[in-house]
Amino acid sequence: MTETSRCRGLDAQGYIEREGAHARVPHAFRPVVASARERLLDVFGTRLHSAYVYGSIPRGTARVGRSDLDLLLALRAEPADPDREDARALCEALDRVFPQIDGVGTLLFSQARLLSEAETYDLGWFVACLCTPLLGEDLAQQLPRYRPDSLLARETNGDLALFLPRWRERIAAAEHGADPEEARRRLVRFMSRHLVRTGFTLVMPRWNGWTSDLTEMAAAFGTYYPLRAAQLRAAAVLGYQPTGDRAVLASYVDDLGPWLAEEYAHVHGVKAPRPD
Repeated sequence: MTETSRCRGLDAQGYIEREGAHARVPHAFRPVVASARERLLDVFGTRLHSAYVYGSIPRGTARVGRSDLDLLLALRAEPADPDREDARALCEALDRVFPQIDGVGTLLFSQARLLSEAETYDLGWFVACLCTPLLGEDLAQQLPRYRPDSLLARETNGDLALFLPRWRERIAAAEHGADPEEARRRLVRFMSRHLVRTGFTLVMPRWNGWTSDLTEMAAAFGTYYPLRAAQLRAAAVLGYQPTGDRAVLASYVDDLGPWLAEEYAHVHGVKAPRPD
């Protein structure tokens, strides 16, 4: 293992290292994480197997007033409507209390699904490499270690073609909401990040490493696809500083997205079907 590879998020054996840690949480966000831990216990109790925080806060790159809090909950049973409603209420409460965060997002899955064979190289990898334990027994202890190979690329982001019709529907719906500009801004942020990450995992096996930094992802992609490099660099900027530009959203679903989905399927194949 070369020193360059080790600097790219891999350990000495070439496996992806877990990227977050409680010690990296910026001081301003520590009360947010502590409150989330307490509220999760109060709200979910025995329904909860384990909980995790992921994203910029455990990576230590969160920005006050601009970063959100991202949580993943592993429940003992399949999530149901009451679980989702409790999670929604918890997110809203945290967002109200802590001005240093710009929203809270919570993913809910059953423990069984996260450990299932079908999810080993998708949600399982996500838990083991991108999530920092917050409560309960860490599921990463029951998961394998991961290399930045084509199998991981296919199973994490080989489904972009399925998302594009839904994205078009969401773009259209945004125009009919109470605040179309804000709705478009949030879509630009979400889609920019999704496309940059997909572009990065397209080249990840050749780049031989892992990063969650959008700028670094776009740079890695541009090394192998120079004709599309400027598009992904621009998307990386919008992933951090989104605007509500309709033209950006149109370019994502009419140009960059379809091209990326087609190239991804050609290079890595299509993600294995999921029940949902």
